[in-house]
Amino acid sequence: MKNRDTKFNNKNKTALITGAAGLLGVQHCKALLDIETSVVMTDLNNDILKDIKKNLIRDGYDKNKIHCFQMDITNEKSIKDIADHLEKQNTHIDILVNNAAVNPTTSSIENDIRVTRLENFLLEKWNHEISVGLTGCFLCSKIFGTKMAEYGSGVILNISSDLSVIAPDQRIYMKRNLKPELQAVKPITYSVIKTGVIGLTRYLASYWADKGVRSNALSPGGVFANQDKDFVSNLEDLIPLGRMANSDEYVSAIQFLCSDASKYMNGHNLVIDGGRSII
Repeated sequence: MKNRDTKFNNKNKTALITGAAGLLGVQHCKALLDIETSVVMTDLNNDILKDIKKNLIRDGYDKNKIHCFQMDITNEKSIKDIADHLEKQNTHIDILVNNAAVNPTTSSIENDIRVTRLENFLLEKWNHEISVGLTGCFLCSKIFGTKMAEYGSGVILNISSDLSVIAPDQRIYMKRNLKPELQAVKPITYSVIKTGVIGLTRYLASYWADKGVRSNALSPGGVFANQDKDFVSNLEDLIPLGRMANSDEYVSAIQFLCSDASKYMNGHNLVIDGGRSII
């Protein structure tokens, strides 16, 4: 009988990951390297990317399968420049992982004002976070997805969040003895961006389906990263499994969604959140 594991093998395929210097970005790179994918790591901070590459090589990954590029996903020319460079190097992007996003803080207080609260949220901040998390996703999909369509195959994976399907529960950020107007909240941009990413995913899934390009989304739940003890406790009370995710618990999902193992999945939002969004 044919070994089904071959469907997960991405030998001779190349994936471009945006926001590769972030917590999950590194995990996405490892996940794809583990199934023999070559990875093109992109981020604004090229120095961090180089350090990550050194660490990956130290961990035994093939240096010839790891490439680093500084790229500003809010700048169409910056993306095109990388795409043109890769094309000149005969490097075709088979997989695009739109992972980059602004990691919004819930705790910003400036001049005794909680600037993340809706009533204080600046248009400038709104525009910046939308440009990274949503416009950047659109631009990368437009540029690299168009090339995929020309070649007749490809995978676009958009990293969203469980907050694409549920509203943030602002109670998990609350602190005793703080006035209501100073309580921390999840900023509005996060929900808007992550919900928008799902809409973009569905649009792309139907737009290029006849060109052999699939588009799906992965919506992780909260990942534990030594956050405030009260926050962790409050959040875990909302999760049926009773805990936050570990950073490596999305590896298998990435491998599935970026390989032929999911070749009949298109336009889907895979929510992996310990069950939080079901209750």
